[in-house]
Amino acid sequence: MPQMMPLNWLILFFYTISVFLMFNIINYFNYNYSIKNINYSMKLIKYNWKW
Repeated sequence: MPQMMPLNWLILFFYTISVFLMFNIINYFNYNYSIKNINYSMKLIKYNWKW
């Protein structure tokens, strides 16, 4: 039915907008992470046993 073509274009429009927004949100949260300085300083524990 040609009368229903605008509905198909509208669905296609919302689909492309949603894909575009999801792609942008994924990229935003992927590259927006804060770089944390994690220092894994392993301290050697020396036991000074006095026998």
